[in-house]
Amino acid sequence: MTDPYHQILASFCDILQKNFDSELVISQKSPSFTKITGGDLPFVIHLYRSNITKRICDQNEKIVHIDEDMLHSKYDIIVKRILALALHQKKAYARKTVVARVDKKNTIAFLEENHLQGAMPGKYRYGLFLDGELISLAVFSGGRKMPELQIENYRSFELIRFCNKLGYNVVGGISKLIKAFVTDFEPQDIMTYTDKDWSQESTLEKIGFVKKSELDPLKFWVNGTSRILIRDNEQYQNLQKEFPNGYLKENLGSLKMILFIK
Repeated sequence: MTDPYHQILASFCDILQKNFDSELVISQKSPSFTKITGGDLPFVIHLYRSNITKRICDQNEKIVHIDEDMLHSKYDIIVKRILALALHQKKAYARKTVVARVDKKNTIAFLEENHLQGAMPGKYRYGLFLDGELISLAVFSGGRKMPELQIENYRSFELIRFCNKLGYNVVGGISKLIKAFVTDFEPQDIMTYTDKDWSQESTLEKIGFVKKSELDPLKFWVNGTSRILIRDNEQYQNLQKEFPNGYLKENLGSLKMILFIK
């Protein structure tokens, strides 16, 4: 009988292949690590079994890193996001959309359905609507004063979440959402974090964001399909005792990006 890792690997590759014209190349580098290339993929996929803690990287390749537990718990989101990136399905143009504020309830529902890291309602929420349908969403924090900069009335905001409806590539979407937010609140800067597991370079640089720093990988204790962020060694030791069948995972870290508003 095929084990759960190879079952979901086969399902994952099968559904991708059905959407691509050219053949996928599946390289079983070890019983615990699979490399997927070819097809219409503009990047390489690395799929990790539970017993691999750290990422396997190649500076010459653009890589999407996926853990087995995430593929089990977020299967539809991961598949549709890869297809959207590779095939640009349902391309929509921001100029044809209407920007409007979104309430907390609809924000949470949209993020739970479309964002890998789940829902975070934030304080301010802006969406793009195409024929009445919400297809893109940005969530912002409240303003934070920056006294260390010694600039009067300087306020910094964080872009906490951004995503498109799965299957959509919204051209100019993030720019239109940020423009609406800037018009309403006149921030001096907007900062955000981008997940290096999905891209080692941020596309936000194309709209004016600059890279401020790189954050170290985060560590998680995985128990089934549940992930717990490890904040210190004491917590790590307690998690090992509480969930002895769990295992350690590390992501690739993140990029801290800042957009300075002129």
